[in-house]
Parts: sequence; structure tokens; C-alpha cells
Amino acid sequence: MKVLKFGGTSVGSVENINNVKNIINDGDKKVVVLSAMSGTTNQLVAISSDIANKAPNEAIDKINKLHEAYTVTIDKLLTNKDLNKDVKDYVYSIFNFLVACTYQEFSIDLENNIVAQGELISTYMFNSYLKQEGLSSTLLPALSFMRIDADKEPDVAYIKQQFEVAINDAEPSDIYITQGFICLDDTDKISNLQRGGSDYTATLIGAAIKAEEVQIWTDIDGMHNNDPRYVENTKPISNLSFDEAAELAYFGAKILHPQTVTPVRADNIPVRLKNTMNPGAHGTLISNITSENGIKAIAAKDNITAIKIKSARMLQAHGFLKKVFEIFETHTTSIDMITTSEVAVSLTIDDDRNLDKIIEELEKIATIEVDTNQSIICLVGHSVVDHEDTYKLFQILQDVNIRMISYGGSRNNISLLVDTENKINSLRKLNDYLFELVTL
Repeated sequence: MKVLKFGGTSVGSVENINNVKNIINDGDKKVVVLSAMSGTTNQLVAISSDIANKAPNEAIDKINKLHEAYTVTIDKLLTNKDLNKDVKDYVYSIFNFLVACTYQEFSIDLENNIVAQGELISTYMFNSYLKQEGLSSTLLPALSFMRIDADKEPDVAYIKQQFEVAINDAEPSDIYITQGFICLDDTDKISNLQRGGSDYTATLIGAAIKAEEVQIWTDIDGMHNNDPRYVENTKPISNLSFDEAAELAYFGAKILHPQTVTPVRADNIPVRLKNTMNPGAHGTLISNITSENGIKAIAAKDNITAIKIKSARMLQAHGFLKKVFEIFETHTTSIDMITTSEVAVSLTIDDDRNLDKIIEELEKIATIEVDTNQSIICLVGHSVVDHEDTYKLFQILQDVNIRMISYGGSRNNISLLVDTENKINSLRKLNDYLFELVTL
């Protein structure tokens, strides 16, 4: 059995929903994981924000407009009168719930409940559409098996056990439809796997059922060798190893949730990235197979803060770095890059929620400099530190001011820190240098 995940754009219009139907209608048994229709989650987050800001009228206006948009989509999608009415009634109940939320005190729990409605609508609507088209499908509620623990990590054993219960109790079908992104927490409250979490849902299910393959369907022909939003002439990468894909996802490749490959790599379950609008394209296959050495792809991660910790007296003292790392651990803040010199250590973080507290503690033991609005540019490929062409990336030093370089910490990754205002230029220059669009 395969697991196929379709993102918001893939189910973002009646035409695209029909494309998805055609893709999955091949007679094979499969689990289909759906995101909310494109734009819905952003609207639900905005509604939550209005409630938090005590602006119920603005929230209700957004709710009504979103409801109207869904009504139009349902009428276009479902020509069967009984199914049309059933889905409209279901969607009506959800939007009544959202209106009721505007009269409640804002909380994270309330926001999680609001944001979860997008996936509930898309899966109910899509399952009804498949029935109208004569396909054998059954809806599996993700909240019956998808769960995170007290550390906000997936409860893998629970997911496996409860998914087996859910699918065994369900009506036998060729296609099982479920929601991505949403889950329960350790206290049985509705939560989620964060932005892009539908990818994670798919691979967690894939690992639970030992799937033949997990497919992530989006609106692009697989993972590209640079960011196509900023760089022309990018190309899809046909094959990536799990390590390479994980590095790219963590350091900014938007096509994948950072944790996507984690559940499936131990069982060697391949992940294939495909384009819903161009299903015939090869896409990108992620597996345990390593193909050719050298830099394959470039990704960038924004909203980075660089912290320079300078202490000529303390840096080489026994236990100094331990004290530094303990401060970040105390404030549950992860470090991305780190470099050291004789008198200073520089590091980066992507979560600045506790920055003031971190700085306050660091200033007790060292002099601190903070640079905000930074971006990490990550260059990924198998054994990049050993490859004969890797020197080309350093040609960028003559054009761009590099704040930090991380080289050698991983054989598959070289990272550069630049001012965010230089990011796009850096991506384009590296594309030229590394992918031979210019001669050096």
C-alpha cells in the first residue's frame, strides 16, 4: 500500500481536485492525506488573530466570506443533490462553530481548534466527490490516531496501534482519506504538526503501515537545485539521499516539512516528490541510495539571528562553552550554526522568542553582539567537503559579505550566513558558480 499526500494547491480548485481524483484512480489500495484548500489555513489564522485582538466583527466578516467561497466550490464540485446538501450541511456546522469561537476568550487551544477546520472540510468534501465519481473511498479521522506526546513529538507507537484499529474498523475501500497536519496532544486536545505538517503526517502513516512508498504531491516538479522563486533556470533533482533531503528541508526548501523523512528512513521507505499539475514528470525520489558526489542543491533559511560571544579570558577556560550551551538549553532554543576563534564564538538561532533572556544571561560571562535579519544559505550534496568542484562556492566571497561559514561539520552540508538583503543575490551568484552557467 502507498501513502499519497496532496498539498493545499493540489486541492485548491475544482480542476485540481479532479486532477487528484485521476491520479489516485488506479485501482490500487492507498491512503490519501490531504491538506486544507490553499488559502484556508491563512484565513483561519487571521480569524484567530482577530479573536485574539478582540475584533469579533472582523473575524465574522472573514468567516462569512470564506463560507461563501466554499459554497461556490461545493456547487461546482458536487452535482449530486444529496451529496451537495450533505457537504453543505457539514460545512455550515463548521462555520457556525467558527462564529461561536468569536465570542470566546482567545487561547492557543482555541486557535488550534479553529485552524484544524480546514483539513476537516477538505477531506469531507473530497471523500464525497470520490463517492459521486463512483470511487471506493472511506474517511479516516486523523484525530482518532494521530497524536503528539508531552514533548510535542509524534507518539509513534500510539499512531501505529490506533491507525491499525481505525483502518480495521473502517468500511473496506480502495482509498482511505485522512487529514494531514492536525493531531491530538498528550491531553487529548486538538493540536497540529506545524506548517507543512501534512508531509509529516504522510510519512508517519507510511512508517506505521510499512508502506511501499510515500508520495508528496505539490505544484512543482520535485525538489529543485535552487529556489525557483528567486533564481531562474533551476532544475528538478531526480534523486536525493535521506540525509541530503533532510538537510535541504531543515535549511529552507519549502517543498518539504523539516521532519518529513525522519519516520521512514529507518525502514528504507522511499519518498517521491511529484507535481499534481504535471503527474508525468519524474519528480524527485528520496531514498537510502546515494548518487553522485558534489553540491546538488541550494536552499535558504530566513529570520536568523547571529550572536557573537566574545571573552578573551573565559573562552579557553574549561567549561565555558558548556555554560554557553546550557543557557540556550534552559531557554529551549536550538542552535543552527556555530564557529569559534581564539577569543570568540559565533552562533545562530532561528527562534528569537527568548532572545532577551538569553542575552541577559550571556552578558554575565561575555561581551555580546547581536545581528538580526540574517539568512543561512545551505549547500547540500553527498561528500561536498571532499568534492573537487566545491572550491567554486568560495568565488562568492568576492561579491557578497559572508558573516559566517560552517564547513566540515557535516560531509553533506556547507552553510553560509549572509544579511537577508543579500540573500537573493547570493543565491543567484552561487547558481552561476556552482551549476556552470558562467565560466570561472
